[in-house]
Amino acid sequence: MAKHLLFVALFGHGHVNPTLPLVEELIRRGHRVDYATSAEHAEAVTRAGARWVELPPIAPIDPPTEFGPEVFGTFLRHVFAGMRAAYPVLRDHCATERVDAVCYDAMNWSARVVAEQLGIPAVQCLPHFAGNEHFSLFAEFTHGPGGENVFAKALGPDCAEFAAEFGVELDPAQMDVTEKLNLVFIPREFQPAGDTFDERYHFIGPSVGSRADEEWSPPDADKPVLFISLGTVFNDRPEFYRTCLEAFGDGAYHVAMTVGGVDPDALGPIPECFDIRSRFPQPAVLRRAAAFVSHTGMNSTMEALYYGVGLVAVPQMPEQAANAERARELGLGERLDARTLTAESLRAAVDRVASGAEVRANLDRMREVVRSSGGAVRGADLIEEYLGG
Repeated sequence: MAKHLLFVALFGHGHVNPTLPLVEELIRRGHRVDYATSAEHAEAVTRAGARWVELPPIAPIDPPTEFGPEVFGTFLRHVFAGMRAAYPVLRDHCATERVDAVCYDAMNWSARVVAEQLGIPAVQCLPHFAGNEHFSLFAEFTHGPGGENVFAKALGPDCAEFAAEFGVELDPAQMDVTEKLNLVFIPREFQPAGDTFDERYHFIGPSVGSRADEEWSPPDADKPVLFISLGTVFNDRPEFYRTCLEAFGDGAYHVAMTVGGVDPDALGPIPECFDIRSRFPQPAVLRRAAAFVSHTGMNSTMEALYYGVGLVAVPQMPEQAANAERARELGLGERLDARTLTAESLRAAVDRVASGAEVRANLDRMREVVRSSGGAVRGADLIEEYLGG
């Protein structure tokens, strides 16, 4: 029996993109999908076949350059403001539409509150590491000096005001929950302490979906391709891009490099072997890449492993650093420190990752693990089973 599903992910390509193949698969099976997100992602979700439900955008904020409990608390308050603005839109949509389930990104607590309030089944979607009593991605940021809870300190007044206005319960010390169905878009083998998660967690791995149909090809099919990208958030790094120009300007690789909003003309002379753009069709480039110099956001990390591409990680923030460290532990690439990076160390790491036999064997094994985790097909099966058909 066809169901009406509401997906919710307010912000972040790394949060929206992993869900789109699942949306496509559910629609292919005859289900109706609405997708509540900001205007930035409207085209992507409608292209996947969903009906877009507009959510208010989160006000722009400059990405921090340093991280700690205080910075994390400020970020939480900023996100909370966006979630608060989204709450009445989501509540009204679910109250007026016949929604059979709310499938929400783990960062979008307002969707969870709506589902609880209206008695709608909820599915939590995690595009990053899952957490439990054995592993916590944000443990070092959730407790400040003296053991005080950063969530409670930063969000306590906001939660109390929100609860009073909308008549709901919201405990800032318990923002993370476990639903009856939790879909994690990584394979269990990549998850730290993966064997400690119970039957409510399903590690379905990544899917590429229709993004695999995007086209890109290098000008010289005989030259190895190097892909360089710092993602869509922490990418205002002109000095990093200049280091890459120095490291790979000799032409040994054809280099596809994304620079976000940085003006390529401000980087100095561009070697002929470089193709520099604000963005590339990432799956199409990774399909041909010999190595990937990456910030190791989880979506980029999973897409690299889906295509068996070795990682040279240059993480820009703590979550990315955790992903990078896990990839290093599993022998899937190397991790470098952005603060001490040199052209020589970057070039040497790329050469090792692109040609190392041990790394190649580990990548081949992980590619099989990733592709056998089930992806969007398994995710759709689980949602249908959860909802009774």
